[in-house]
Amino acid sequence: MNAKLLVCALFWPLAAMAQGFAGLGGSADGFDVPQPEYQFEFPADHGPHPSYRIEWWYLTANLTGEDGRDYGIQWTLFRSALKPFETAGWQSPQIWMGHAALTTPERHFFAERLSRGGIGQAGVTADPFEAWIDEWRMAGPTLQTLTLTANGADFGYDLNLSASGPLVFHGENGFSVKSADGQASYYYSQPGYAVQGTLHLPDGDVAVTGNGWLDREWSSQPLSADQSGWDWFSLSFEDGDKLMAFRLRGGRGDYTSATWINADGSSRSLPDGSVIFTPLETSRVADRDVPTDWRVSIPDEDLDIRVQAQNTQAGMETRFQYWEGPVTVSGSHKGRGYLEMTGY
Repeated sequence: MNAKLLVCALFWPLAAMAQGFAGLGGSADGFDVPQPEYQFEFPADHGPHPSYRIEWWYLTANLTGEDGRDYGIQWTLFRSALKPFETAGWQSPQIWMGHAALTTPERHFFAERLSRGGIGQAGVTADPFEAWIDEWRMAGPTLQTLTLTANGADFGYDLNLSASGPLVFHGENGFSVKSADGQASYYYSQPGYAVQGTLHLPDGDVAVTGNGWLDREWSSQPLSADQSGWDWFSLSFEDGDKLMAFRLRGGRGDYTSATWINADGSSRSLPDGSVIFTPLETSRVADRDVPTDWRVSIPDEDLDIRVQAQNTQAGMETRFQYWEGPVTVSGSHKGRGYLEMTGY
């Protein structure tokens, strides 16, 4: 097999995701699919689930430097499977992909790593927790206390994270519905990390502190066939409350879901239609028009906010393209957070 064919064979699931993310709406093809009333087991569920097609460990952080400037970082490990099982060595059907990014007010740095499973180059263990691809690591004795490291050609970071507050389960006890047809994922978060460490930038190192948010999600068919992308918000407000909210865009209209997280860690799910998402302004990012200024409102929660990109050019020009960057929040609630947009 020549090199190009080998790459296509190894990373076909990722190529499907690149096609407007429509690959996430395809058939489950023998993989397990999420069911209601799943009983989570920890620490095991912090680890991989090879009988499901796709999975990710996704951490973002809003940071402030000793220089007084605001920064954002992303660290993500994706698992995508060719077949619904795991085997050792080069016969493993598991594909791993890592994304790392660092956003400043003026620049957006990113890097990507790829690996076949079964050979030790990438993977996740649950106890003690460790997620890695090459030298990039998110690791700790448990998910509550982590070290995080990644680097690209002209950036890097070394961070320490310590969580307060409980895990938050989205949807119905972690069963997160994504469409009117019932497609779903298992989805929980740890939104309460305190972060401190060092960013490595072309102009030198910067000591930073801030707050981090980890998302864990796995499924085999999370979208309907007509859904082309999503807009996802993770927002932390100055009063200690938090909000996770997303809309999935489809030919039959939008599907929305949200979780309101109180300052004490308790949470409640907000069903489809509770959140109103209104794009206000778009930015030209690479060759796409992407909404980077939003109004988000939840009438039942007295929330009416404006969410604006810290740097409109936070495009992830990776094998599948998306936008991911830190945002500021003003209006009825003030704060910071992260925004992810796919399918534009």
